[in-house]
Amino acid sequence: MVKAIVGANWGDEGKGKITDMLAGEADIVVRFQGGANAGHTIINERGRFVLHLMPSGVCYENVKCVIGNGVALDINKFFNELDGLKKAGLNPNLCVSDRVQLLMPYHILLDEYEEERLGKNAFGSTKSGIAPFFSDKYAKIGIQVNELFDEETLRAKLKNICTLKNLTLKYVYNKPLLSEEELYETCMQYKEKIAPYVCDTHKLLFDAVKEGKNILLEGQLGTLKDPDFGIYPMVTSSPTLAGYGAVGAGIPPHEIKEIVVVTKAYSSGVGAGEFVSEILDEEEAQELRIHGGDRGEFGATTGRPRRVGWFDCVASRYGIDCQGTTKVVMTALDCLSYLDEIKICTAYEVDGRIIKDFPPTPVLKKCKPVYETLKGWKCDIKEIKNYDDLPKEAKAYVEFIEKQLGRKINMVSNGPQREAIIYRD
Repeated sequence: MVKAIVGANWGDEGKGKITDMLAGEADIVVRFQGGANAGHTIINERGRFVLHLMPSGVCYENVKCVIGNGVALDINKFFNELDGLKKAGLNPNLCVSDRVQLLMPYHILLDEYEEERLGKNAFGSTKSGIAPFFSDKYAKIGIQVNELFDEETLRAKLKNICTLKNLTLKYVYNKPLLSEEELYETCMQYKEKIAPYVCDTHKLLFDAVKEGKNILLEGQLGTLKDPDFGIYPMVTSSPTLAGYGAVGAGIPPHEIKEIVVVTKAYSSGVGAGEFVSEILDEEEAQELRIHGGDRGEFGATTGRPRRVGWFDCVASRYGIDCQGTTKVVMTALDCLSYLDEIKICTAYEVDGRIIKDFPPTPVLKKCKPVYETLKGWKCDIKEIKNYDDLPKEAKAYVEFIEKQLGRKINMVSNGPQREAIIYRD
């Protein structure tokens, strides 16, 4: 069976933990989109790991971990991460799609230059090269891994890339130009390093589906960062929806039988963009930031403080619906245990009207949150294993949100560790 694990919100929902948890019953875990611009933190008996490109199944040596064709593959970061895992005693069973495209050093430079050019209007990019990479992919000037093994094709492509990029570097950014020969040498280094991992992952996954193997599709970021359905233009550059898993992994869409959507008990996100339920009081926000996550709400890739806010039922319901959810997981409930009262955004007010449907960005810019306040539980809930043993206030919080979402919350996470999960099925 194929199961997708994706985010409902702005990312940072805890998808890594849930993937790591479910990977124990999987044969294959596939990263199907995004790149090294966001991190998934997992904590289990093997240690604590922050993964950027590696699928969150790397702690199981019997699980095949696949970098799908929909990923932006930064080979340097791939091997830095792999080296770190090996030093920690892990030996992940890795396979890289022969159709995946390479994130090149000039993509990172162009990302940095564009944020610099935009100044105060910058997108809040992680400067990992993601937008320039996907721009090139769809402009058909990206480099697929298989092209590293065809010198004639590669040299012709690099010549065209240098012609186009150097015009931009010279006349838009006034920065140093690219060297075709230096890029070729870089590609040869990449070829030597990545060759042992490259395979036809489409055939691998197609055969696995036919054999009835269990496959997890692991998404990056969340619905509200999707380039079509998110808070455009402050979005990422590859689709974050479960439906894209069929494309980014290369499997028939009808084979995705279960879509597990992860949302957090409060809201958080990195980068610019609309965030209606954001806590604007910095002292109040910093308190939630410090209590949040497993080491606070600070970016796993950048380390910068995340924006935080109250649970947004409007955005979350929309995010869950866009994903085509079959199961909902709420993470980080334990992080709210310090609060006397907890706000929940149940609607938006815009131009004197109350709305409960998530609008496009021009309307979203005008929206103000409508809150309801629930009583906090003021006690540590991290060791609780059964839902009925939670404080009544914690259950009331979960069930209030569940009613607002119109979906059952099937699992509740009450700690960052793999085993800190409460099942409600």
